[in-house]
Amino acid sequence: MEFFIELFGIVLPLGFVGGIAVFVIKRLEHKQKQGKLGKKQSKAAQSLLDSLIPLGMLFGCIIGLILSMFFSIPLLPTLSFSSGIGFLFGYFAYEIYGNEKNSYL
Repeated sequence: MEFFIELFGIVLPLGFVGGIAVFVIKRLEHKQKQGKLGKKQSKAAQSLLDSLIPLGMLFGCIIGLILSMFFSIPLLPTLSFSSGIGFLFGYFAYEIYGNEKNSYL
């Protein structure tokens, strides 16, 4: 029984983050085929738009590291979950900021 619990603890983060990654990549692929990827007028705004997904992952990892330091949560699953959630939030930020109606810069 311990073996299955340990196996579940190993496979769960991999499945969770893998599912998020497949979702985001398929959505971006679909938007690319339709020609609806976010485009901005200025070079700085386009650079920020292209950096939102990696920045989301970076902030997710930082939050996971902080949570792991203050609570008794193992570091490796915390980092994988938080980077996956940051990847998803970065994609949502990309969608919101890349919308043509929202041209802030």
